[in-house]
Amino acid sequence: MRLHPGRRAVLPSLLAAMTLLAAGCTSDGGSDDEQATTSPTSAPAEPTAEPIEWTDCDEQLQPLIAGRPGSERGLSFDCAQVSVPISYDEAAGDTLPIPVIRAVHPGQTERIGSLVINPGGPGASGVDAAIGLALTLPEDVLRRFDLVGFDPRGVGLSEAAVECIPADTKDRLIASEPQPTSAEQLDDTFALATEVAEGCAERYESPAALGAFNTVDTARDMDLLREALGEEQLTYLGYSYGTTLGSTYAELFPDRVRALVLDAAVDPDQDLRASAEASAAGLEAGFDAFAQNCLSLIAGCPLGADPRLFVDELMLQASQAPIPSAEEGETRQATPGVVLTAVQAALYDTRTWPQLSQSLAAARGGNAAGLFSLADSYSGRLEDGTYSNLLDANVAINCADTDEQIEAADVRRLAAEWDAKYPLFGAGSAAGLFTCTPWEADRTPLPERDAEGSAPILVVGNAGDPVTPLPGAVDLAEDLTAGVLLTWQGQGHTAYPKNQCVNDAVNAYLIDLVVPLDGLTCPA
Repeated sequence: MRLHPGRRAVLPSLLAAMTLLAAGCTSDGGSDDEQATTSPTSAPAEPTAEPIEWTDCDEQLQPLIAGRPGSERGLSFDCAQVSVPISYDEAAGDTLPIPVIRAVHPGQTERIGSLVINPGGPGASGVDAAIGLALTLPEDVLRRFDLVGFDPRGVGLSEAAVECIPADTKDRLIASEPQPTSAEQLDDTFALATEVAEGCAERYESPAALGAFNTVDTARDMDLLREALGEEQLTYLGYSYGTTLGSTYAELFPDRVRALVLDAAVDPDQDLRASAEASAAGLEAGFDAFAQNCLSLIAGCPLGADPRLFVDELMLQASQAPIPSAEEGETRQATPGVVLTAVQAALYDTRTWPQLSQSLAAARGGNAAGLFSLADSYSGRLEDGTYSNLLDANVAINCADTDEQIEAADVRRLAAEWDAKYPLFGAGSAAGLFTCTPWEADRTPLPERDAEGSAPILVVGNAGDPVTPLPGAVDLAEDLTAGVLLTWQGQGHTAYPKNQCVNDAVNAYLIDLVVPLDGLTCPA
């Protein structure tokens, strides 16, 4: 069982901040076991949100961002909670607390309102991401908006977080066979997925409780957050899975959309099979781009003349004798699963390509420390061997969002077919289709999303995105009645704020509601 590929890695260096923020939170009613879900076809309930009571949390956060690029901006941070109904069928019933953070630029003038963000996943912390984005987003935007991040239901370290996969099981998931094709390998994959599903079902006791972690209800939560912030309409920036959340919000509340930027869109038109195959193809293309870049280095590629063959041979080496790490105190040894997880992690961002090539070369020489660093950043593993709940939330939300179930026989057939078509990532993508088959939770399938009646919505796609390939952005922009497509001819996952042409278009849209020409393309 592998992570759903449409996610962004968390920033481990800031996870301590999440812990501090959660420590100051108190629940205002209800336990995880009491949660229930709703049907996406029901009319959304309209509970009332109280205005947010902010608390200064600079003291916790400033030491953690000191010295980082962007820390000289002089940002201030406030923290709070917003209460949302556990079940929108019982909007006046028990609630759960959603952690929220606000970053304010000291040069803010002519404030427009709040820019709410979601970093993707599902499972990545919006609190964590808001801290990072406050250091990197264009200051023109930060001078006009408060930047607001929140941990969606099921995500982060609050009492609302879903936690049901033990750390040792997560270690086994990452280390498991990444290219299962034999009957025995696939049996092991199915058994591990079933073990995870049964453990989570036992932890949450009822299908309704585990099914409460779904995107439709998170979109309703986001509307309560909008109201609590005092905004008449939502201004939103969503990445990867965040495009699914944003487009779901627009479908439920089209008249409450001011401006939505949906960057690196998850394709709304694909079923699970098509999505998994597109991801495998995208990752293969991403690896080819990484390999070509490595071969173009003036100093030479550390992986030799054929980086793909190098990785194949390294994985064979790891299967015969798992590779130790030279990191002091590290007892794990890198299996093929760790090798390929590290590769996949690095394909998200071209800035990590040098780290990947150096780490692969070091592992060939017997030191897997660099591979563990990449794999751990991807899975949310911390230095002490514990994990964030990214994996738990990723599985729970993905499974709650669909009623599709792919049977083992179909997975076996697809694993063989895709292994031939996509040698690095095909079999693993096929095996991942079984993840939700044994999942015992209520399902709240995503609605079709045209968001008729909304203001223009800007969809940003990246021609070289290995995680959410460009056709997904094209489809989302076409499906949305007011969708406008902006394409960047670049590499890596997501586009904003990596390119000045993209930045200019997005900034003008967010600040002045100037919508770029549909189909505008920015060069790499």
